[in-house]
Amino acid sequence: MSDNNIENNEQISAQEHEDLFSQRLAKVAELSEAGIEPFGQRFDGATMIEKIRESYVEESEEPIKVTAAGRIMAMRTMGNVIFADLRDSSDRIQLFISKKVVGADAFKLIKRFDIGDIVGVNGELFTTKTGELSIRTSELTLLSKAMRPLPEKWHGLTNVEQRYRQRYLDLIDNNDSRDTFKKRFQIIREIRNFLEKRDFYEVETPMLQPIAGGASANPFKTFYEALNSPMFMRIAPELYLKRLLVGGFERVYELNRNFRNEGMSRRHNPEFTMMEIYQAYGNCESMMDLVEDLVTTVAMNVFGTLQIKHNEDKIIDLTRPWRRVAYEDLVKEFCGEDWFTQPFENRVAKAQELKLDVDMNTSDVEVTQEVYEKLIEHTLIQPTFVTRLPKELVPLAKACSDNDSLVDVFELEINGQEIAPGYSELNDPIEQRKRFMEQLEREYENVEELENLDDLIDEDFLTAMEHGMPPAGGMGIGIDRLVMMLTGAESIRDVVLFPQLRRRKKQ
Repeated sequence: MSDNNIENNEQISAQEHEDLFSQRLAKVAELSEAGIEPFGQRFDGATMIEKIRESYVEESEEPIKVTAAGRIMAMRTMGNVIFADLRDSSDRIQLFISKKVVGADAFKLIKRFDIGDIVGVNGELFTTKTGELSIRTSELTLLSKAMRPLPEKWHGLTNVEQRYRQRYLDLIDNNDSRDTFKKRFQIIREIRNFLEKRDFYEVETPMLQPIAGGASANPFKTFYEALNSPMFMRIAPELYLKRLLVGGFERVYELNRNFRNEGMSRRHNPEFTMMEIYQAYGNCESMMDLVEDLVTTVAMNVFGTLQIKHNEDKIIDLTRPWRRVAYEDLVKEFCGEDWFTQPFENRVAKAQELKLDVDMNTSDVEVTQEVYEKLIEHTLIQPTFVTRLPKELVPLAKACSDNDSLVDVFELEINGQEIAPGYSELNDPIEQRKRFMEQLEREYENVEELENLDDLIDEDFLTAMEHGMPPAGGMGIGIDRLVMMLTGAESIRDVVLFPQLRRRKKQ
């Protein structure tokens, strides 16, 4: 069976892959002997196929000459004519290659090209009798020989794990996957445009940090040889961005990677993209208004709608205003009005009845949080700001003015997962130190006896706050989850180009 027939008509076994590789290796040698460079050189003047299509004028008096480059996705020989599909990242177009136009020698050589080869083409635009816009090819240049076959035409990459491991093949083969990542690029671009128009500065802060601060998470650890010091991959940029508020930058944001050495799932990747935003003289409500405006603006600019379709029967409606509801009220809706007034042992018993992993050693706040995270959060499909959380859950936020056991924060939930937390930022250094110590006391039995206390509390950050930090609103937006929500993706791995996977063992 020939190379192209195997590719187009049946799934390929491992042995057939190796046979095809050997065939194409022989073609490389043939091309080199014929004076053709199999892996090409610079090719100038190529226009994206999408732009070529836009430039076509059917009644043009003069021939429209074009130059394009891309990958051959299909080839069909009909006598003295070859039809080929050429695709780049923007679109596809048909090539019409006539032996009469390119010459007998070139035509013979082109017949030896394979699906997957990368080529450059010069020619003129025309429409075939069937109405398909095509390039009447005058010259076809091999730019890179594909040594291995592409995914089989009719079945493609059916193995989901292979799609993630060999993302390059997924992008070649899968239009939906390629479109999802184009949308991701556009979403990020629109976010930056939105914030630039509102006078925010984009900044960069350290990825390697001496103290893992700014959030509660298990960090990745490393060692800085030049400083002879242990370091952590950052779990959040928060404490550095707040230093910039102290330094006089009133509106800052960072869009970059965070790292948390924790589990992987459909909604979690240990390396993820987060954007954190801080606005001096704002508060929690300022951030709610900002994220509503940001997400709806991005949705309209990229998708042209606020009705986001998920599966066949779920529509997420981003129309403003979004629901705002207190954390305690949500819990009462689910557990009953007396949840917070009944004895602690009753709450534990009720949570155990609901199959939650809690006992009498679990803290009161953690029992309620288990109920929220495991039983309530996933039900919040439409945009919902969950506000006024217990202060133990958010040690860097300002207390509510009417109840100092709660903090002035929100968690934005869409499609059953948190998209963005936001705070009225704590700017009292005395209270901040107290909160840090309370957090350590929950983690360690005898905090005063810890020899490495300086390694657990960021004294430089507290010193910065002691110089005066303005009242501010702050917010983090999970970019991967935002892209999932806007594109309808059901797994975070579908919106991360190269998700982390367990290494394959050699056979």
